[in-house]
Amino acid sequence: MTLEQYYKNLRVPGGKVDAVLDTDAYNEIDDQFALTYMLLAKERINTLGICAAPFKNNRSESAADGMNKSYDEIIKVLDLMGEHDMKSKVYRGSEIFMKNENEPVISDAAEYIAREAAAHTPEAPLYVVALGAITNVASAILINREAMRENTVIVWLGGPSHNWVDSREFNMMQDVAAARIVFGCGAPLVQLPCQGVVSEFRTTRPELEFWLKGTNPIGDYLVRNAINEAESYAAGKAWSRCIWDVTAVAWLLNDKDRFMGSYLTPAPIPEYDHRYGFDPRRHMIRYVFRINRDALFTDLFARIAGHNK
Repeated sequence: MTLEQYYKNLRVPGGKVDAVLDTDAYNEIDDQFALTYMLLAKERINTLGICAAPFKNNRSESAADGMNKSYDEIIKVLDLMGEHDMKSKVYRGSEIFMKNENEPVISDAAEYIAREAAAHTPEAPLYVVALGAITNVASAILINREAMRENTVIVWLGGPSHNWVDSREFNMMQDVAAARIVFGCGAPLVQLPCQGVVSEFRTTRPELEFWLKGTNPIGDYLVRNAINEAESYAAGKAWSRCIWDVTAVAWLLNDKDRFMGSYLTPAPIPEYDHRYGFDPRRHMIRYVFRINRDALFTDLFARIAGHNK
């Protein structure tokens, strides 16, 4: 693409766009909010497909187990929303993390993303919204580097802020090789850092119950899921819970910077020692540095509460 088109694709899109969501939906309680939000923004987002991403923590025995549990969780959310037609557009992703920066992890999801990228153009790109370890997306790049570089905009919630003490953020440190591929491939990239930026996007039990409890099946599920998770480690204490992943979807709806602020900066280099490397000669990415918490929660809650009304 031309340099002019590259910088255009790093701006908030105008009008309706095609997008796929790549999500480790069972990892936490925020992916479910993000998936719901994306499907409730049909006037702006044409969701072509949903990919299950791998993860490994105390909720999964392996990357494959995490991916398969995420697949099942995606189906559960779609059923609660009545989005039954979307279930045929859900793809299983990587069962392992990348072994190196040269070999893709072949999966239905990676092949699907690469195929969709090839069907788009720089002028009408595919937005790839990624909420977990970015293995599926990096593998799609290795499958079809030209199509992914030219015809996509990658929006990733991953890594901490660039001035953080290190880069030990869950999504990034699970698959550093994948992160290096994505940050180095030259595709337009929007980074939403976790610690130090998106960590401000927090809510509480009273707020969740006030806005969403009793509204509809998906609203009740989201409230119950978030509260149960927070109470599992903070019962009897004051708590707030970060709903990180919503912000990546919100980039596609960020008219006039109503939900977040951003600027251009040279692409950092995720290093294997869990630090960022910096080189001012690198290509530019879009870096989100501020979240307008109240405006975004207002839109999120209104969309969920209004579902099926």
